Amino acid sequence: MLRRVTERAQRGVVGMEMQVRTELVDFVVSNYLFGEASRLPGDHDSLVEQGIIDSTGVLELVEFLEERFGIQVSETETIPDNLGSIANLTKFVEGKKAGSGLAR
Repeated sequence: MLRRVTERAQRGVVGMEMQVRTELVDFVVSNYLFGEASRLPGDHDSLVEQGIIDSTGVLELVEFLEERFGIQVSETETIPDNLGSIANLTKFVEGKKAGSGLAR
């Protein structure tokens, strides 16, 4: 019984992560790739190094994160480990929503 509950909880977490990831991808594609999803790099590829987001784009991204997900992003959290890729963004947002403070 406990195993089933744990498995359901894990599926729920994965589902929420996928929802966050999907919203992040949609934002990046719409705002930085002008709707060209085929230009989106892999989840672990740097959005800055790939030329997708520049310093102004990071500010826009932070504003989106704060408004859409109801989190606060401090200046010290605007680092590649948190915001550098779709995977990092997803992990960062999930951590902030859970209150784990993933900022490095």
